Amino acid sequence: MIARAGVVVIGGGVMGTSIACHLARAGVRDVVLIERDELAAGSTSKAAGGVRAQFSDELNIQLGARSLEAFGRFEEETGQHIGLHRVGYLFLLSTPEEVASFEAGVRLQNSLGVPSRMIDPAEARRLSPLISTDGLLAAAFSPDDGHCTPESVVHGYAADARRHGARILRHTEVTGIERHGDTITAVATTLGRIATDTVICAAGAWSRAVGAMAGVDLPVRPLRRQIAVTEPVEGLPPRLPMTIDFTSSLYFHSEGPGLLVGMSDPDERPGFATDTHDRWIPRLGAAMEHRAPALLNLRRTGGWAGLYENTPDHNALIGEATSVSRFLYATGFSGHGFLQGPAVGEVVRDLYLGRVPFVDVSPLSAGRFAADAPRPEANLV
Repeated sequence: MIARAGVVVIGGGVMGTSIACHLARAGVRDVVLIERDELAAGSTSKAAGGVRAQFSDELNIQLGARSLEAFGRFEEETGQHIGLHRVGYLFLLSTPEEVASFEAGVRLQNSLGVPSRMIDPAEARRLSPLISTDGLLAAAFSPDDGHCTPESVVHGYAADARRHGARILRHTEVTGIERHGDTITAVATTLGRIATDTVICAAGAWSRAVGAMAGVDLPVRPLRRQIAVTEPVEGLPPRLPMTIDFTSSLYFHSEGPGLLVGMSDPDERPGFATDTHDRWIPRLGAAMEHRAPALLNLRRTGGWAGLYENTPDHNALIGEATSVSRFLYATGFSGHGFLQGPAVGEVVRDLYLGRVPFVDVSPLSAGRFAADAPRPEANLV
């Protein structure tokens, strides 16, 4: 058992391992990461793996673009192959309101160096030939986006963190955070007590409970999302983009010789259930029939359910608590956490070290809700 740590990171998904790795690379001593299960066993391993910079919020664009750069260097820096496919993200738009929103988004993205563009339905079908263009008004596409393998990213970060001196405790649960007044003094775990003055919460859907241990309100609610995997698809384009029908939220991308398919379920209620069910299939079938009828005849060969970590405005919580010293957090990403993991690891490292991060994340502080200053993200999948 570890008796003392300079900083304890809670959560062994992409956010926690990225933070631990960036701290250790910066020379921070005695970094300890605690994961109650296996690394990547939570939401990260259940993610669709999309990576992008096409967002409506300037901060998310910057975090996404910075992360895309890091994913591009990942194998060289860590030695870990992550199956990165830079095939682009394609948003299909069916209403004038969607088109206007994405046009504004593309202008903002372009001003920040993201090469996204608006395209017509014919070009959208050339890029993603499984779709129907009936009722389609336009699409937004960025060639720099794509997808990769979430578990590989986590294990790459974890291995690099260890090489730089960080220690990782798996199958260890945090049971409490001790304080003396407003100062953190220790983290209690199922393996014993770890004296520390700094905790970083990267516990994803479980972050609200971790925050409560320190007296910090992290308004995160878990919500089940399901994914299906199909049989091999003959003639699948080698550069099929991540394709999203924005109206219905249906999305798909290549997964080996088949497809990974997902969609939100408006009937889902918050909770920690991760079992799979077929209640969403009729709505999924209707969305396919309308926008991608070629998918209807494909046999499902697998699938899984995972948890989104939603906040009230569907945007992240990143910052340091003001009510207790020192409790930092990076959570509540509402479906775009995996793709922002590299950049957020940098940001939290700098917050810990007292440096100015490459982007000002103060608008994503958990205190924005008490101040009635939500920051909604529109381009959600």
